[in-house]
Amino acid sequence: MKAIDLFAGCGGMSAGFIENGFDIKLAVEINGEIAQSYKNNHIGTEVIVDDINNIDDKVLRNFRDTDVIIGGPPCQGFSMAGSRIREGFIDDPRNYLFKGYFNVVQKIKPKYFVMENVPGLLTMQNGAVFNEIKRIFSDDVLLDGDKYYVHHNIFKAEEMGIPQKRERLVIIGALNKEYNFEETYDLAKKGILNRNDRFFDKVNVRDAIGDIPEPTKSGKVILNDISSDYQSSLRTKDGVTTNHLKTNHSKKAVERMSKIKPGENYKVLDEVIKSVHSGSYGRMERDKPSVTITTRFDTPAGGRYIHPEDNRTITPREAARIQSFPDKFDFTGSKTSICTQIGNAVPPKLAYFLSEFIKTIDEN
Repeated sequence: MKAIDLFAGCGGMSAGFIENGFDIKLAVEINGEIAQSYKNNHIGTEVIVDDINNIDDKVLRNFRDTDVIIGGPPCQGFSMAGSRIREGFIDDPRNYLFKGYFNVVQKIKPKYFVMENVPGLLTMQNGAVFNEIKRIFSDDVLLDGDKYYVHHNIFKAEEMGIPQKRERLVIIGALNKEYNFEETYDLAKKGILNRNDRFFDKVNVRDAIGDIPEPTKSGKVILNDISSDYQSSLRTKDGVTTNHLKTNHSKKAVERMSKIKPGENYKVLDEVIKSVHSGSYGRMERDKPSVTITTRFDTPAGGRYIHPEDNRTITPREAARIQSFPDKFDFTGSKTSICTQIGNAVPPKLAYFLSEFIKTIDEN
């Protein structure tokens, strides 16, 4: 099946769909540095580096045979113009990113769309924003007589065999085709289990990064022996990976980290730490999943991102492992950009399940 990835980032969503046999024909990403990382890892996909609203209709004509549109418009722009005015939502300039996503769906009319976002979207303005999004995709006037049957679910990364407490809202629409979400979910899960009976096993930090040695100056390392099925599923054939670079922390930060045991955070320090994050200077526990990987995983004050044993935060490769990126995925760009790419990505393993979900709707 052919797909388009909007707000593609470095390509976490694409990676999962590609692994399950989908052909990503086009990706759109506004940040040039991040788009370059996408290009490097998805050879053969046409990448447009631009605002989604600048995509020319002539370009879209080349992708009329697209089966699926995937992606997650950033939620910061979602707002309602005063009271709940139906015409106001789609036309409100503050929602231009969502409108861009909808416009591409409206013009191409793929058989399916998969929209990923934060769970908070469900309660934004007492649910009015979410309800309006569902209504727009189901409006046969806006879609020239067609409509999408739309369902949603909050997916927990842990339940997908990902070593991370991360929750994402996913909205899935099928063009002119009703489907039962629960039945489709169960069938998709069975389909994956038939191929890999360990896919949904619970995974902890040790399972994720236990084979990764000390960081190197180049970031390139030869991994230690495999100690979990999760590691085995992500490793390259030669056991080599990249992006394993540690952050250069100040002496004060290292001193603080040395006093913190697994499961503890700044509260055990005999000093006042100014941080807006409740998990600041938190050390990971090997036998538990990680907290949600954010764009600040390289910062001790950013949350529970201190390595279980070493006095440093986790490296980009370790964060990528926790996000379920395969070891062959090489992140390029500045340190800040790479942290953003990994923290903002849809875990490829979650994307793989979503791709199986789409296949299941299509086959039933």
